[in-house]
Amino acid sequence: MAMYHAEITGWGKCLPPAILTNDELSQFVETNDEWIQSRTGIQERRISHVDTSKLAEVAGARALAAAGLTANDLDLIIIASCSPDTLMPNIASKVALDLGAKRAAAFDLNAACTGFIYSLETATRLIQAGNYRHALVIGAERLSWLIDWSKRDTAVLFGDGAGAVIISRTEEKLGLQEAQLGCDAEGRDVLAIPDFGTSMDRFNPDPGHFTFNFVGREIFRRAVRGMGSAASTVLERAQLSKEEIDVVIPHQANKRIIEALCDHTGIPLEKAFVNIHRYGNTSAATVPIALCEAVEEGFIKPGNTILSAAFGAGLTWGACLIKWGQRVTPVAQSDAGLPPCEKTAREIMQNAIDHCTGVK
Repeated sequence: MAMYHAEITGWGKCLPPAILTNDELSQFVETNDEWIQSRTGIQERRISHVDTSKLAEVAGARALAAAGLTANDLDLIIIASCSPDTLMPNIASKVALDLGAKRAAAFDLNAACTGFIYSLETATRLIQAGNYRHALVIGAERLSWLIDWSKRDTAVLFGDGAGAVIISRTEEKLGLQEAQLGCDAEGRDVLAIPDFGTSMDRFNPDPGHFTFNFVGREIFRRAVRGMGSAASTVLERAQLSKEEIDVVIPHQANKRIIEALCDHTGIPLEKAFVNIHRYGNTSAATVPIALCEAVEEGFIKPGNTILSAAFGAGLTWGACLIKWGQRVTPVAQSDAGLPPCEKTAREIMQNAIDHCTGVK
């Protein structure tokens, strides 16, 4: 039997147009641009006027065009998200419907910020089993909908967006080569939205104000340990030295965590692609958005070996090694796009801001 691999053949992203800068954020949250940038590296983030599934659909359509495929070529759609439009049915089925992917199996996967790496390995292993040829893997989030805008530690961090890749069966040794996934479950309460889902009070008169647990120091400590350990494991398994890594695509959670990951692995920070300043933490979407932009900007070159790592609520963690193919330009461009946005970022979120902060 042939040994199959799953090459990345298409890529696409979708960022909503409304931008919320640090200065605008400081008008209703007790913070300022210097405080945010010095601690996180974030300058601005995107606020979506559409549901998560629409962001995912557009990113997916662009990835399909880049691969030169149609939706009917897809055998599988996996959407990594912790902020779906609906819990039932899954939003992967909506994306399949809207794209016209009539043959594809479709499901959501929630591993929070690590969701894209979890999904990429899942899709790769299914392709390697031989029954699937093309898979669409999307990380998509609308975390702005879940934010408590009265809490500075979380209000400054998160943004909205989606990124997608097409992976296609090949006998060449390309695509995901190694992965290590894990979960530091003992720390799951340090990063959580506990008042959401079936554990919440169904008849709470104030159901729209979610608690967002975020213990920053503990998250930082566990993130560096989890991502660093996973990265070391995949390098050892692949029998690669740090010098053989061409590009690092880290989860864009915090510039300090990115620096600590590079320090832990001994890989120069210059090899890490960083775009957190533009988008903030888009959770499961950070890795695929960064991957897309790294290709678009020429940061990823033909034949590159890529290390990616992420850490998220759960506390999930993971890392993977990807071997890029020869093509770094899309086969075609999609005309898919979002509907027009006629509001500013603050206007989109004004009801939530009023509710959380009392500031108008």
